[in-house]
Amino acid sequence: MKLSIRRAGERGRADHGWLLSYHTFSFADYYDPAHMGFRALRVINEDRVQPGQGFGTHSHRDMEIISYVLEGALEHKDSMGTSSIIRPGDVQRMSAGTGVTHSEFNASRSELVHFLQIWILPEHPGGKPGYEQKAFSEAERKGNFRLVASPDGRDGSVTIRQDMSLYAALPRTGEVLRHALAPGRHAWVHVARGQVELGGEQLEAGDAVAISDARGLELSGSDSSEVLLFDLA
Repeated sequence: MKLSIRRAGERGRADHGWLLSYHTFSFADYYDPAHMGFRALRVINEDRVQPGQGFGTHSHRDMEIISYVLEGALEHKDSMGTSSIIRPGDVQRMSAGTGVTHSEFNASRSELVHFLQIWILPEHPGGKPGYEQKAFSEAERKGNFRLVASPDGRDGSVTIRQDMSLYAALPRTGEVLRHALAPGRHAWVHVARGQVELGGEQLEAGDAVAISDARGLELSGSDSSEVLLFDLA
């Protein structure tokens, strides 16, 4: 098993006052040629948005964008006519395709929004823009790698235009979570909250690890942990 750890404290950091953002990979004014992405995974931004603030209308194309809320409520509007609120346990997927404009705002006047903004390179450029949002309960994710995004939308996951499967898990104290990797597959594990142990390494919130040349992985955490697992070609 080949592990490459990306520590939270090594990430890019941007403090805009209304927004505090940590960049796992190069993004905007943060550029590190050693961290441009992993396989089809291009962006993981950990964002904290102040009450009543947000990202004004802007455009994207040729990107699969996933929003995963950890705290608060994120209000989404786009040029496809979609208007929604994304809360913890929800997974939002927006396929930018040939082009889409959207805005994301903190829907609360008093509570912070803490969420992960994830960009995946699509398997093919172009295509019609699309939107999908589904809720996954704590019970589904507790002690289990729950599939939340996949190329074929299996098991009730959102559909993504890339050979990638995304799992969300809420570990239980004293239990081990296991995930098998098919030959030639790679994994990226991002610790959203709490602490976990993987491959003999202790990982903290914001830490991540790239895994290659492995048949699978074993992960242990606690009741306060939350983890995202990307299974990539």
